[in-house]
Amino acid sequence: MAPQDLRLGWVGFHQEGLPALRSLLKSGIRLEIIVTLDEGSLEKRSAGVDYSELACAHGIPLRRVRSINDAAVVQHLSDLNLDVLFVIGWSQLLHPAALATARLGVIGAHASLLPHNRGSAPINWTLINGETTAGNTLMWLTEGVDEGRIIDQMAFPVTPCDTCATLYDQVADTNRIMIERILPKLMAGDCPGIVQPHSDEPVLPRRRPDDGRIDWNQSSRKVYNFVRALTRPYPGAFSHLDGTRWIIQTCALIPGDNSLATPGTVTGPVYSPVSDACGQMVACGTGAIVVLELESAEGATLKGPALSDCQWAGKVWTNE
Repeated sequence: MAPQDLRLGWVGFHQEGLPALRSLLKSGIRLEIIVTLDEGSLEKRSAGVDYSELACAHGIPLRRVRSINDAAVVQHLSDLNLDVLFVIGWSQLLHPAALATARLGVIGAHASLLPHNRGSAPINWTLINGETTAGNTLMWLTEGVDEGRIIDQMAFPVTPCDTCATLYDQVADTNRIMIERILPKLMAGDCPGIVQPHSDEPVLPRRRPDDGRIDWNQSSRKVYNFVRALTRPYPGAFSHLDGTRWIIQTCALIPGDNSLATPGTVTGPVYSPVSDACGQMVACGTGAIVVLELESAEGATLKGPALSDCQWAGKVWTNE
């Protein structure tokens, strides 16, 4: 099948899909449509991006939707007679009718090495659980949750300095690489894929903003992992001090596992000529972290010497 004979569509709203989409368009591949979230829905999603400028620049019809499974959307996709529909960076499961809109099938990606970490927010859970390896899987989508045949997989390490943002950068890059690798096969009429091995792992649960409440009774390493798992562009890990709710956007892990004080207690300021290293040390169940950047409910940030100068020694972070 010649490249111009392959009718492709794209569905996505998350930044993890942008490098792959840009690469595909740069190569001269034509898309029949780009489907993305409507503006109201996009505003409620973490790491959402607006695809309209890219679609306009390449003359591709753009459709904004609330749900990919709406009857009118499914009918529109069906009328396009697509060979393959790419669904990259999309949170809604496709119902059977939507999955049937492409002749060869629907290709999606999941940010884990399937069948490990099936379900919601795999990168966030990877960090929360302290895993040292992450990955990405390109697969044929089915009705089941992340159960389709595996087309390609790529692994990458999780370092102690990674956050959800840096890992999603790697997810985005591996999306690009794997899609570049599958395109020649699709154009040749091939539909490669292997059945996933069986796994008894439970499906990861969906995370909500309220799930970001910090449990200071946990070890300092677990608190550190929790903060870096939920930082920007996600809603963040939060706690309360003197009745004020703060998101802890950045923190540092202090070596050692001694119990320094009641969990959540601010043990004192940390000063440094390096502004970004200034903060406040907080005791955890074991060990301690240094809070380096806070964000208020109004979006104001507190960091550097201004954070170190806060008279918080002896105060306790709480859940309310």
